[in-house]
Amino acid sequence: MDKNQKIVLVVGGLAVLGLFLIEPFFALIALVFVIVAMMSLHIMEETGNFPFVAAELSENAREIIVSNTGTARALKIHVAIVPLDVEFDIASLDPDEEFGFSLASMISEAKAVVTYENTEGKCFQRSYPLTALGACRDITKPMFPIFGDR
Repeated sequence: MDKNQKIVLVVGGLAVLGLFLIEPFFALIALVFVIVAMMSLHIMEETGNFPFVAAELSENAREIIVSNTGTARALKIHVAIVPLDVEFDIASLDPDEEFGFSLASMISEAKAVVTYENTEGKCFQRSYPLTALGACRDITKPMFPIFGDR
């Protein structure tokens, strides 16, 4: 438990106890607020060092755009384009940074397999469909994995 969580817990606990002396119903409402604040702080702590590297095809289908939309630096990024037998490495990408890799010709459909590490050395691997004929991003997919599924 970090410093911010302890502060919220102590201040929230004192507020709940004070409100319980006035009206127990208000104390229950304050308890719900304290629980929500604690959960929010826990989620923020989990996503503090989380790089999220994605690969997509540019509009002209001649470039692979690799971007880091996470909250931490991604290191040792390796991208393999299947079935084109094209591979390339990127040393690192900071949050909200992009890298473009030019291809010799246009591609209509492929898959990018991306492997990378965070600053603590934890490895991640994801694959992305690359298509020139339509959008491949799922807008309903959450930005950060839910329930710790990384």
